[in-house]
Amino acid sequence: MNICVYGAASDNIHAEYLAAGEELGRLMAEKGHRLIFGGGASGLMGAVARGVYAGGGEMVSVVPSFFNVDGVLFAHSNELVYTETMRERKRIMEERSDAFIVTPGGIGTYDEFFEMFTLLTLGRHQKPIVILNTRGYFDAMREMLDKTVREGFMTETKRNMVSFFDTPDALLDSLTV
Repeated sequence: MNICVYGAASDNIHAEYLAAGEELGRLMAEKGHRLIFGGGASGLMGAVARGVYAGGGEMVSVVPSFFNVDGVLFAHSNELVYTETMRERKRIMEERSDAFIVTPGGIGTYDEFFEMFTLLTLGRHQKPIVILNTRGYFDAMREMLDKTVREGFMTETKRNMVSFFDTPDALLDSLTV
């Protein structure tokens, strides 16, 4: 399965996030999944890529050409796809993926998640979206989505299109069921 992973580019985060990212990548490789990601060498992007690489897995980096500066890109991708814009990057990542994993991150990660979630609720794709909730990072977002249902802005059926998991192994098991 080709799995797109979204996540932080920052290394200025708790070590547990990075460890969970590396474990996720290692397990993806072990289970024969290919990583589709933003190509970064740092943060959770880099951690997942290191795990995939250490496990002998394959990965595709999709990066806008303006990111091509020393030290920014993960050096061991099997395929490197350059784009002109961030929008083109997101489109290619979506097209090449069979599922989406959201790991902790900032505004870029939120943007990627909410775009894919919106498209899923509108029936524009049927690819699973799962969230790795390391250290309870996404607890507030889960509560926000639940409140969105309680207040009538979204149906429970649509809310349940996204699942949260505390560990990489449980998350990946959910994709293979």
